[in-house]
Amino acid sequence: MSWSGRLLVATPALTDPNFSRTVVQLVQHSEEDGALGVVLNRPSETPLGDVLPGWALLAPDPVVVFLGGPVQESAAICLGRLAPGDPDESCVVVPGAPWLGTLDLDADAADRVQEVRVYAGYAGWSAGQLEAEVDDGGWWVLDALPLDCFTPEPEQLWPNVLRRQGPPWALAATYPSDPALN
Repeated sequence: MSWSGRLLVATPALTDPNFSRTVVQLVQHSEEDGALGVVLNRPSETPLGDVLPGWALLAPDPVVVFLGGPVQESAAICLGRLAPGDPDESCVVVPGAPWLGTLDLDADAADRVQEVRVYAGYAGWSAGQLEAEVDDGGWWVLDALPLDCFTPEPEQLWPNVLRRQGPPWALAATYPSDPALN
């Protein structure tokens, strides 16, 4: 079973500050090798144009670098919403999400993608670790939509993904961040 291309949505029970109320796009997942993904709803304050000016022209609002996760925060991962047609060797299609690809940051991708997002760092799990976290109630594994990675309102992605699932997930969208204050 592979969850590549799907979303990991943090349950309200997940209180780790790295992942509380996050939505992670799984780029790679296998039970033997573990998983790699990027947090979709943590924009930074760093303008993408300051770091990669050419890529900023292809980025939707907000045009910033996103915080992809706590692993290798100095590394960059670029995801692109693929244009129709076959991608070339500078783009790897995400299994389970044929509209999404990882891009070589050194390549010219203007003719292969419609939009891009650049993430500093990523989220990673060793073999069996993510499955255990899902079994322990830390994550929900849900279907991704083509525009989840490119939403203009990343701060609203967590409740929006939950609402579109219907009950019981939709009820979690209104769960207070600190239940003691409710």
